[in-house]
Amino acid sequence: MINYNKKNFLLDVFKKASICRHFENEVFKRVSGKEINFPVYLSAGQEYAPATIAQIAQQKKIKPLIFGQHRGHSIFLSFGGNIIKLIKELKGKKDGCTYGMGGSLSIHSTQINMYGHDGFMGSNACIGTGACFSSNKPTVIFIGDAALEEDYVLASLSWVSKKKLPILFVVDDNNYAVLTKKEERRDWNAKELAKAFKIEAHDIKDEPKNILQSINKNLFKKPMLVNIHTNRIFWHAGAGKDQEKVFDRYLQQKKQLGSKAETIDVQTKKKIRLLWAKN
Repeated sequence: MINYNKKNFLLDVFKKASICRHFENEVFKRVSGKEINFPVYLSAGQEYAPATIAQIAQQKKIKPLIFGQHRGHSIFLSFGGNIIKLIKELKGKKDGCTYGMGGSLSIHSTQINMYGHDGFMGSNACIGTGACFSSNKPTVIFIGDAALEEDYVLASLSWVSKKKLPILFVVDDNNYAVLTKKEERRDWNAKELAKAFKIEAHDIKDEPKNILQSINKNLFKKPMLVNIHTNRIFWHAGAGKDQEKVFDRYLQQKKQLGSKAETIDVQTKKKIRLLWAKN
């Protein structure tokens, strides 16, 4: 169990989230200006799930295997991925994190145990399950709420439960499959599904305290699934907004944490702008 000073823990999570947010804002500018002209999946608005889980793993001194899907920039950065290599990847340079060939979708880094996605929705669930089963190493698999509907993801959940693997499924639930809402796609929810497979499951908002309280006790001790409700700031792909006003956890936390968070925000914004300019 993590013993922490609440404010310090929240500030540590905010630091990670701030890097993610300002990185994505810089990418947004470059996509809008057509400096980056291949498909880009921005995670702004959804950074608090990976930032919080990465901080929990860090405090537990666990370095898990990580399998992300699209919107993986924040996963990479939260778990300590090299920001300069990610910048170079998005600029198509050969010394990027996937040699300028993976782009936004297939972010890969053996330094942080993060393995690139192949583009098939939800396939990282199967691959991550296999990696966990063969190694018995703590594993985190990030999928979207639509990926949870794929048959091979369901088969993975069944196998994980049967073998009692040390694995955490994180469902990044923004309610959309591109633009189709969950209510138009299915009549069940993630928590009910996981419990049907006898997997511990939680359905929560992306508030760091809720995430910590839900997964802290049994993280990597048995299979778990946490469905985290988030709001995407930008389009499913590319640079644009579905709507101007959405709830923003990052701004809410910045206001709640006060002057220290404001200072972190300003300093991080400046640092990341300089890194993009230099690289």
